[in-house]
Amino acid sequence: MPSVKPTPEEFASNAIAALGDSALQHALAELPKGLAAKRERAKAALPEFEALRRVGRNIKDHVLDNLDLYLEAFENNALAAGSHVHWASTAQEACDIIGNICRETGARLVTKGKSMVSEEIGLLADLEASGFNVVETDLGEYIVQLRKEMPSHVMAPAIHVRPSDIEATFRHHHRELEPGRNISTPEALVSEARTVLRDKFIGADVGITGANFLIAETGSAILVTNEGNGDLTQSLPKVHIVLTSIEKVVPTLEDGWALLRILARSASGQEIATYTTITTGPKRPADPDGPEACHIVLLDNGRSELLRSEYRDVLRCIRCGACMNFCPVYGAIGGHAYGSVYSGPIGAVLTPALVGLSAAANLPQASTFCGKCEDVCPVEIPLVGLMRRWREKAFDQDTSWRNRAALRVWAALAKRPALYRTAARSMVAILAVLGRSKGHLEHLPFASAWTRNRDFPAPQGQTFQAQWARQRGGGKR
Repeated sequence: MPSVKPTPEEFASNAIAALGDSALQHALAELPKGLAAKRERAKAALPEFEALRRVGRNIKDHVLDNLDLYLEAFENNALAAGSHVHWASTAQEACDIIGNICRETGARLVTKGKSMVSEEIGLLADLEASGFNVVETDLGEYIVQLRKEMPSHVMAPAIHVRPSDIEATFRHHHRELEPGRNISTPEALVSEARTVLRDKFIGADVGITGANFLIAETGSAILVTNEGNGDLTQSLPKVHIVLTSIEKVVPTLEDGWALLRILARSASGQEIATYTTITTGPKRPADPDGPEACHIVLLDNGRSELLRSEYRDVLRCIRCGACMNFCPVYGAIGGHAYGSVYSGPIGAVLTPALVGLSAAANLPQASTFCGKCEDVCPVEIPLVGLMRRWREKAFDQDTSWRNRAALRVWAALAKRPALYRTAARSMVAILAVLGRSKGHLEHLPFASAWTRNRDFPAPQGQTFQAQWARQRGGGKR
């Protein structure tokens, strides 16, 4: 069972390992005809989809311009509804707040819904280290918890795992169940997980969920799921904790609804998620069920600084995962190779801001700049431009003498067109001769990373500039 978590610094080796993982490659091959195809069908069925993207972008930009005001309004209305509001500047502060709430409650069993913010702060490990029995209730999160892995996708945490692997994981951990049971189908696996988790829902003392949006005008939290585990996690325990980040606030329920229309379509190709729940404080005296106390933990963890930076547009993100579903790099290596909770194009922009560029400099490089991530982002985040800015910063901080020497040589040639053309013609002629017998080059100096896994086509003997000049009758550019 995997136990060592990858890190962003190891991206290059992580990617190589992912490319050689046949099981992972089989799972990733399903992305284009799965989530990506569903998003395209959902878009085609909604004529105003592109207009809604602009609405979503404008809502998020307006919130970011006035974030302090809407957070204050949210806090006031949440308090008025009976919730307790906690502010956490750092990941550890958020973990400490939640740990203290669990201790004050006398909690032993804690159920937890899917929350990327909780992954960001390492909440599960922190609570387990404090002695609490914590159970993930989202099926994908439950699977990766048992496998001791990070989620590999913001919307589908276990998208990298095959049903046969899930069966093996369940048989290893569910030893109290009948050994001879048949759990070879996805339906049987879901049924088993439901059976095991039912007792956890009923016995939990504290339930922790995330929030897709916070509504400033009412002090409410909106949570969307497709399994109903979020509702059980927040309504059955006597204490409910909402953990989310400060940029999730929106002004009104109407704004929240506009964003919900593009969230589900972008994430899973649905018109709306199966369960969309609006929670406003603890249960009232007339309510038949619900938590006795509701705590809302608002995490900053670098977002205030990010808000003031040139990367602030990334705070529009509504965590749909569409950019991952269409990204050729993510589609080739999956989420774990990034070594971060946030992977794909959004991770390539957000992770350097959260952990520092020195630890994540390779992630913005992991892009073809095809622009598909921008095309499908429901709130129109300029992901390519933001990755380019990180690349520029990484270059400014690059101290490798080899890289700088190579760029100096290239710059010297580029500034001297006649010398550049002469060098290019000479190199093309040499490569053409070397590859003449086979039509390709199997070993190319300074490009071993390319030729190790693929052949390099031999040049035809002339540079593009020479061919272009000849076609124009020998004229000069």
